[in-house]
Amino acid sequence: MDYYEVVKKLIGPIEPVGETNTDNARFENLVNMIDLMENMLADIADVAERETAPEYSVSRAGKEARKFLKSLGEIE
Repeated sequence: MDYYEVVKKLIGPIEPVGETNTDNARFENLVNMIDLMENMLADIADVAERETAPEYSVSRAGKEARKFLKSLGEIE
């Protein structure tokens, strides 16, 4: 099981199915998934800010984080 599968199992399904009770629960799951993603993106943005660090490993991580955020259109 990879990280994605673990998170999906922990949060639960997010896709609405057209049944009110099920969709209410799935809406809460969606809100939780969005909250998690916001926090994860903030963590990645923190790493991206360090792309000019003098240490190679820190700079490498920062550049990778910035590349990812650019691909999402989160930064220029």
